[in-house]
Amino acid sequence: MSAVLDERTDPGKAASAALAALVHLALAILLVYGIRWQTRAPEAVEVELVRAVPAPAAVAPPAPEPAPPPKLEPKPEPKPEPKPAPPAKPDIALKEKEKPKPKPEPRAEPKPEPDKASRQLMTDALKRETAQIEARKAEQELANIKAAQSASARSKATADYIGKIRGKIKGNIVLPPDIKGNPEAIFDVVQLPSGEILSVKLKKSSGHAAYDSAVERAILKSSPLPKPEQGDLFSRALELKFRPLEE
Repeated sequence: MSAVLDERTDPGKAASAALAALVHLALAILLVYGIRWQTRAPEAVEVELVRAVPAPAAVAPPAPEPAPPPKLEPKPEPKPEPKPAPPAKPDIALKEKEKPKPKPEPRAEPKPEPDKASRQLMTDALKRETAQIEARKAEQELANIKAAQSASARSKATADYIGKIRGKIKGNIVLPPDIKGNPEAIFDVVQLPSGEILSVKLKKSSGHAAYDSAVERAILKSSPLPKPEQGDLFSRALELKFRPLEE
């Protein structure tokens, strides 16, 4: 009766006894498996022997090549300094410059009218100048007329002088009988101031040798040639033309 009462009154003892039984059971299992693991024979280990290959003989490193002579690098030319970039134009449009205001033109002051005496002096001076101009024009026209008359007279006198020479020479020409047509022969004649002939040269043949020879003989036969009436008309070199049918 008392034992039954004790069990009822102390339930923790039963739990302690059950826990102790479990601990002993687990300890027994560990001891059994530990002994079996130690008594098990170790497994064999296979080892494969490999013959070592002899190492290759050491090769001597090649002798280093001689270093090339140092190259002389050209001195770098100085680079031109870059031109400064033009300043960027502002995006804002510049206002047009204000146009300068036109300057007021000075007013021309009215000139005072000349008096009567001054007007008369100006009129007289203008008349004198006009008269001088007209006089110079008249003098120039007169000089031109005189020059033309003198040239005409000289030309006429020269023609008369050459005509006298040609007339004398033609009087001495003996025409050949077989001449035909009216061919022209030109001669260069050199004379002295006295009229004596120095040389005769055929410049252009008439195409008829007998006529050319007849004229040349007549020129030489006419020496001395006639003199000019005016000494300034004398010419040392003469060009004389002859035709057989000339008068």
